[in-house]
Amino acid sequence: MLFSTKAEYGVRLMVELGRQPGSAPIALSDVAEAEQLPLSYLEHLVAKLRRAGLVTSTRGAHGGYRLARPAEEITMDAVVEALEGQIAPMECFHEAPEGKVLCSHETDGDRTCSTKLLWTRVQGGVTKALAGTTLAELVEFAGPGARREQMAPVGSAA
Repeated sequence: MLFSTKAEYGVRLMVELGRQPGSAPIALSDVAEAEQLPLSYLEHLVAKLRRAGLVTSTRGAHGGYRLARPAEEITMDAVVEALEGQIAPMECFHEAPEGKVLCSHETDGDRTCSTKLLWTRVQGGVTKALAGTTLAELVEFAGPGARREQMAPVGSAA
């Protein structure tokens, strides 16, 4: 399963916002420079993050963007879904509003899709990993002096 650059760049944008001390907004051009990302693309992504209520903006000479709530309260599933839309491992895979998983290969409930169980488990695993990772964890992991070699990957027995 591949996520697009929307997810990659958007998460990097969020980490950079999470690194900012206090509540002072940061200019998007500063984020673009720090992360070596295209400013025009970040403008598109930050609009999606704003609509999702993950970031806020301030206009003016000292304006910019900041997190809408503490980094500890922002999970990566919220960020990725704001940027990418529904997390689905296959094109035929859709989640109904009531939380039920639908497959476009199933016709009127006559037969269950033979691979639905697999893709449901894949989606569950990805969603669980994203939901179990906060922005604060990523900020700490990426911060100066963070000892990455000692941090255990998600799902490992550390």
